[in-house]
Amino acid sequence: MTATISEPLSLPCGAILKNRLCKAAMTEGVADEHNRATDRHATLYKSWAEGGAGMLLTGNVQVDRRYLERAGNVVIDGPQSNEQLAALAAYAEAGTANGTHLWMQISHAGRQTPKLVVEESVGPSAIPLAMPGGRFTKPRALSVNDIQDVIRRFAFVAETAKATGFTGVQIHAAHGYLISEFLSPRANVRKDEWGGSLKNRARLLLEVFRAIRAKVGPEFPISIKLNSADFQKGGFSHKDCLGVVEMLNEVGVDLLEISGGNYEQPKLLGIDGMEPVFADHVAESTRAREAYFFDYAVSVRKVAKMPLMVTGGFRSTSAMNDALAGGDVDMIGVGRPLCVDANFPNKILSGELEVAPDVEAGLAIGPWIFGPNSPLKLFKVLNGFARIGWYYEQIYRLADGKDPDLSLTAFKAFMTYDKTETAKAKAMVRG
Repeated sequence: MTATISEPLSLPCGAILKNRLCKAAMTEGVADEHNRATDRHATLYKSWAEGGAGMLLTGNVQVDRRYLERAGNVVIDGPQSNEQLAALAAYAEAGTANGTHLWMQISHAGRQTPKLVVEESVGPSAIPLAMPGGRFTKPRALSVNDIQDVIRRFAFVAETAKATGFTGVQIHAAHGYLISEFLSPRANVRKDEWGGSLKNRARLLLEVFRAIRAKVGPEFPISIKLNSADFQKGGFSHKDCLGVVEMLNEVGVDLLEISGGNYEQPKLLGIDGMEPVFADHVAESTRAREAYFFDYAVSVRKVAKMPLMVTGGFRSTSAMNDALAGGDVDMIGVGRPLCVDANFPNKILSGELEVAPDVEAGLAIGPWIFGPNSPLKLFKVLNGFARIGWYYEQIYRLADGKDPDLSLTAFKAFMTYDKTETAKAKAMVRG
């Protein structure tokens, strides 16, 4: 079945998204020093809701304040005060304006918790990140009781999301965070029922899904974000991905988002890490050449029974509609263009705009490095993260009710972002 970005999408649970565009999840970093939602969230998501997308995904809301993706994350890890519940409700009300769905992305950072915010991280096994710079600690392996606690925490956050007005949730099982770590045989070398076979490695994801469904009921949308692959030798492979999708077919997922990579191999950012990219062979499609993971999504479509979403790289109406043509995917996730123009979906849907303006051409802090074995490959990685810092700065401006600053240089953004993250971590009230 051929669809276009302007057509609605009906989900298995009965919910209907008004069009096929989704504001992809992007970490905002605008929570207060207690990791609570603020007025800045409401301002930011109101602008995105009015921008025309059928659905907005929040940045990853953490289930445990001890293990954060970064300072400034929203955390829901226990009974909330009336003040915080009101802040979450205001956040939800703003993000559901204009007939928009707002889904809370729920996550546990696992071993990808930086030293800035924690003294000890956790993971399925005590295997540290292979990252330069010493920014991450060696994780402590979770006990079985710890794992059961994680499952309860995910379910509690989902229940809170529904109670405060969010219209769906997404389980973050990608990008090297905790559930993704359990799926990876490179990060998970456990010998118990939570490690080893793919069935065991997928147990945490499936148990989290079931616990959430028991709390929110059959008519509340639950999405999962899953890596097509980690793109690392010995990591979560595309074959593994297809096996997990077959398991998810049996539990009633409402929308499956296909992505890829992790901090060690940041394909999610459109860049390669310090080690060579390791990938399964997947047939190349003649369509949607902008998208990072479209070929993998086409492969997943052959197995998946639920609606599919693919995110990463989309910039033009033609590529988005090509991706939807034939029913290989059902939803298009767009991130960075909404950081520089909150009204981007309206412009794409109305025909006012065909292609997002290229704002990245001059965003570099050092020479682009050629070849996978270049001794200066670190510069390429730094350039990629400098661009991310640049987009974070634009998100901060939108959250403050300001227009994006397209004159900001990558170097200044990189330095400002690093300074801001350090200041937020120091101001964070711990314990």
